[in-house]
Formats: sequence, C-alpha cells, structure tokens
Amino acid sequence: PEILYGGVYVDQNKFLCHADTIHWQDIVKNPGFHPVVVPTNSSVTCPKCHRSCNGRCWGPKDNQCQSLTKTVCAEQCDGRCSGPYVSDCCHRECAGGCYGPKDTDCFACTNFNDSGACVTQCPQPFVYNPTTFQLEHNPSARYTYGAFCVKKCPHNFVVDHNSCVRACPTNKMEVEDNHIKMCIPCTDICPKACDGIGTGSLQTAQTVDSSNIDKFVNCTKINGNLVFLITGIKGDVYHNIEALDPEKLNVFRSVREITGYLNIQSWPDNMTDLSVFSNLATIGGRALYSGISLLVLKQQGISSFLLQSLKEISAGNVHIAENTKLCFYNTVNWTRLFRSPTQKVLVRNNRNPLECSKTRMVCDSLCSDDGCWGPGPDQCLSCKFFSRGRSCIESCNLYQGDIREYANGSVCVECDSQCEQGDDNTLTCRGSGPEHCVKCLHFKDGPNCVEKCPDGLQGASSFIFKYAEANNECHPCHPNCTQGCIGPRLQDCIGWMDRTPLIAAGVIGGLFMVVIMALSVAVSVRRKNIKKKRALRRFLETELVEPLTPSGTAPNQAQLRILKETELKRIKILGSGAFGTVYKGIWIPEGETVKIPVAIKILNETTGPKANVEFMDEALIMASMEHPHLVRLLGVCLSPTIQLVTQLMPHGCLLDYVHEHKDNIGSQLLLNWCVQIAKGMMYLEERRLVHRDLAARNVLVKSPNHVKITDFGLARLLDVNEKEYNADGGKMPIKWMALECIHYRKFTIRVMFGATV
Repeated sequence: PEILYGGVYVDQNKFLCHADTIHWQDIVKNPGFHPVVVPTNSSVTCPKCHRSCNGRCWGPKDNQCQSLTKTVCAEQCDGRCSGPYVSDCCHRECAGGCYGPKDTDCFACTNFNDSGACVTQCPQPFVYNPTTFQLEHNPSARYTYGAFCVKKCPHNFVVDHNSCVRACPTNKMEVEDNHIKMCIPCTDICPKACDGIGTGSLQTAQTVDSSNIDKFVNCTKINGNLVFLITGIKGDVYHNIEALDPEKLNVFRSVREITGYLNIQSWPDNMTDLSVFSNLATIGGRALYSGISLLVLKQQGISSFLLQSLKEISAGNVHIAENTKLCFYNTVNWTRLFRSPTQKVLVRNNRNPLECSKTRMVCDSLCSDDGCWGPGPDQCLSCKFFSRGRSCIESCNLYQGDIREYANGSVCVECDSQCEQGDDNTLTCRGSGPEHCVKCLHFKDGPNCVEKCPDGLQGASSFIFKYAEANNECHPCHPNCTQGCIGPRLQDCIGWMDRTPLIAAGVIGGLFMVVIMALSVAVSVRRKNIKKKRALRRFLETELVEPLTPSGTAPNQAQLRILKETELKRIKILGSGAFGTVYKGIWIPEGETVKIPVAIKILNETTGPKANVEFMDEALIMASMEHPHLVRLLGVCLSPTIQLVTQLMPHGCLLDYVHEHKDNIGSQLLLNWCVQIAKGMMYLEERRLVHRDLAARNVLVKSPNHVKITDFGLARLLDVNEKEYNADGGKMPIKWMALECIHYRKFTIRVMFGATV
C-alpha cells in the first residue's frame, strides 16, 4: 500500500493490534509527514507477527506480512521497488509497488492509468502542428475520468476541456455537440431559465411584486410571462405586500428572452423608460394576453422604450396606447420584428410626434429608416452606415483612431490584439484573427501574429521550440534542442551552446562600484563556464594513468564506465537494427549539473543470452579503442536491458547526410571522408580488429569535415598470425558485403573498406 497525500494518525483504538509493527514511513509518500501511532491497547493481548514477517505485519498470519516497497529500494530508484536491487526499481509513475520495471507493471498509478500504462497526464486534446502553425485536435486524446484516461466520458458526465465532470463550473454552461455534452465558457453570464408569472413556482402570482422579485436574479430566460400591475408596483395592502423598490427592477437587465408576453400596465413614477429590458432580444408569444405579446398601457411617466436589443417578436400583436409622454413609437418598423404577416400593431393616444420633435425626442441621424427605441446612436433598429457593437457610426476606424478596425459588411470589427497599429492612412488588419494582421505587434509564426514564439508547446510526437529572427519571425530550433534556442544551429540550443559572455566594460566617471559589480559577475560566470568545460572534458576524454610498474609496453588504458539508469534520459528514437534500438538522449552524471548529449543503444528485450554476450563484447571492443575517427564509448548501463552510451554525432549517419546534401558534396569532401575512414580502419587493423559491418550507415558525421566509425556489433579480433576472419554462423549484413565475403564467409579490413567506398 501507499498513502499519496497526507500522513497517518492512529490513537484510541483499544482493541487494535500490530499498529506499532507497521513501517509507516514506507507507506507514506511525503517524508515530511511523520506518522503518529499512540499504543493504547490495554484490553487484549496481541499475538506476535509470524516469524517470516521480520517484525512487520498487519496480522499474526504468514500471509499478513507487510511488504516494504520504499525503504528497501536501491538508491538509483526514484520511486517504489519490488526488491533491493537496481533491476527491482518500479517505474516512477507506479504507486504502491510493482512486479516489473515498466509503466505497465504497476500495482496502481500515482497519477493516471492510460489503458494499463501509468502516465503523468492523459494525452491532451490539442497538439501543436508545425506545418499549419496552429493547435489541432489530437486523434489520440483521452479524457481524465477519476484516475483513468478514457476515450470518451460516460453518457451521464460532462466534458470540461479534457476531463469528465459531474457538472460545469459556475463560469461555464453545458451544451451538446454531436451527442457529446460539454462545458463551454459563458460570454457574459451563464444561461439561467426562470418561471414567469403564472408558471411553475409562480403559478398563483398575478404580477411581479416585492415578494417574488428576487426569484428573477440572474435569469436570462423567462419561461412564461412578465406582468407589471399597480398591485405589484405600488403594493397590495389587502395581501400585505409592500411597494416594489424601483432599484430591484434592475434584476431584469440579465433577461434575454421571454417565451410568453410582456405586459406593462404599471411602472414606477421615477423611471422614464424600459431600459431594465435593454438586453431583451426575443419575445416568444407562446402565451398571449388577449392576442397581445407586448403591451404598454397608460404609463404617464415613460418617454422612450430603450429596448435596443429587441430583435424579434415571434407571435402576437403589439399594443402601445394611452402613454401621454411616450415618443419614438411612431418611428419603429415593427414589421422588422414580426415573424408572421398576421401580426399587427395598435398604437393610439400617445404623445404627438410633432411635440416630440420640438423637444428633440427624435432618432439620431445615424439611424436608418427602420427607426429607433430612443435618443442616441445606440438605440437604432438598424444603422444608416456602419455599426460598432450596439452603436451606429459614420465610418470604421480603418486608418485612424486608437483602436483600429476592419469592415465586415456594415459592421466594424476590432483588429486582433496581436496586430501592430499602422500609421495614418495605413490599414492595421484585413480581417479577424491574428492571421489577417498587416504587421505584427510582437512576433510572426507562419501566417499568425503571436505574443511570443512557441516555447515547449506539445506537438504530435515531441515538444515544439522556436526562436525569433531579427525580423521577429519565428523559426524552428534544431531538432536536437530540448530547452529552446537562440538560432537554427545545434550550438544555438539553450543548455548546449557556449555561454561565454561577451562583456563590454566602459569606465563611467563616478560609477566605479557599478564596474566592480559587473566584473564580479563576469568572473563568476567565467568560472562557472570553465567548471562546466572541465566537467565535459573529464567525461568525454580519456585520462592517462601511469602504470605502477613501468615497462617498455604501453598499458591498456581502456576505461569502461558503469552508468546508473537514473543518469540517462531518452528523448527520441534515432534508428533500430538487428540487436537493438538507438535513442537520442542526455547523460547527467551523478552529482554533476552538466548535461551531455549522447546516443543510447538499447538491446531488444526479445533477444537471447547470446545477444547479451555479443552486446557486451561490442562494449569491451569500443572501450578499448581511442582514435579521432572512431566513436568513443562513454559508458554502459547495466539495466534490465543493457544500454551502450556513446557520443552523439549532430549530423547523424553518413548515408542520410549524403542523401540530404547530395547537391552540395564535391570530390574533395568525398576524398576527405575516404581518408578519415581509412585512418580509422588502419587503426583497427593495427589493433588486430576486423570490422565486418563497415557501411555508410555505420559512419557518423560529427561535422561536414569530420566523420567517425561506429557500430562494432560484428567486429572480430584476429590472432597474431591471422590476416582474415572466417565466419561460421550468425547474422551478416548481406547488402553491404563484397561477393567473396558472402561466398567464402571471409572478412578483411580492405574488403570492408572497399565495399563502403
């Protein structure tokens, strides 16, 4: 067992046995939580643990022993284990122990279970596509459902981003798309449906009043009707209902839709308009009041509607009458709101339009002939020229203004925030979105303007890093970069590049202390870089050791480092062969901060003992070789699958390099490669070694002018008097062999070199 969060407290259990025998520190994950076990057993005599339990047990039987999975682990383990050896280490995502080293061998998962494999997080729903420069849907995405990664959420759960939840959070609303319920952010306030007058919880109510006004807080949709009578506005003494506070009518500012009718036969004296319904967009007319869906009757204080959001009256007639101060009613093109030709408008005995004109209670000049709901350019039913939000304007800010826009038909839309504002008489954007900017404010990634270049975004198979050129355009880093970069080359990778600072010091009078501080920082950084270079030299170069008993024979200076598995970090696969797979990785020597790019060759799990022996033979041969044109072996990791660690050659194998740069390779470069390969082979010949698999794929490119021989998997040592090697079995690279090698199974240095050239 394992306790992932919190600690342990055991007390006041007078019949509990064996609590003090448990090694609680082995169970608690966080070492900061110290278990507290207070022995209070005084009622029973507890039996001892079985002798096979070594004093640690949950009960007295031999099958009730406590299995230790943390405190007995080898120091190389970074989590649980199944025994004291390095090969017994569990995967770091395992919880409670394991029966093998892989992420599929866990008893339970620390974070999430993805189809039997323990993972840190489920595959994300979106990954970065470096071709389109956009986040795109990940076909391998999974949703988190408790501690599991699932392809789809249970039908009674809702999808919130990449998780299955019981209900959406308060700032999101539930929608259904392609039979999938999901949470999406609310644009303003989240939809909320409420009962109207005469419906549901307000079945017996006849009007909105002080006793029920609070039921409409945050409502966006009224299922039913809204009725305002004098008994609600002024109060009802008979039913002991107080007068309605006019301020409380502001609760209706959130209403977008009324499914029934709106009946206003009473209104507060100090309110001259219906602006509390300024966000009302639809009156459904599913229920009508004597055939009417909008009624404003005998209101002596109302002078304007201010219903600027009203776009539809789905059914029923409109009745506007006996409102002695009401203007603008005659300007409204009511048929624009109707959805049926049978709908009618009854307007009578309101204020004379001529009197309204004298007091300037007329539509704004920017309104179209459809009329308006009140004074000002924000009350128009439609605009004569252009609109910005709810307001009508004469023109869009295409070339001037603090906020630049583009015209989408007759609608002015603000340019994306990543667009740089152009000069006067210059467009800022040609459409919505960051891909339509004329010029970017910060950086440009493909067609899109972005605030910063991608820095570690999740891609389809790896993380995406880019850097900014002088023109602020984003370009991909070198494929070997794992922490970002400042340029396209390998040496520009952060963490791998030469960090020696270029310090320009100027003497400014009176700022002597500032200069001293700058020099101190420079010295500190230089020491750090020198220390790093020395560390790299210590691990990448061979140190000569003087023999204890000097003689005329040079000692064997071969060194074979044994590396811990925790020192190695694999990044991606470079290739695979008959014996194993080669990964690009990083070696972080224990106790050091230096990160060394390496190639890690791992033996296939399906290979037998003979392959293990041949793999170790290759390691011993490589460790004994030291030449500028032979790849150095840095060490061996004796994990459950043996790993060989060598220097990483930045440009890959010679075969791929020739294919990639075939148009730029001249005869001089080819001759140079042949000379270097010949030098390496001559060195092998001097060491009495036949490389039976020399091929362009087994020659690695350190730089265009420097190549090295690798892969000693089929190399064989010759006796003193032998000139050739006779093979009696095993695997052979037929594609790269000379005919005499295939026919007679005889190998020499010259034959293999000739086949490669």
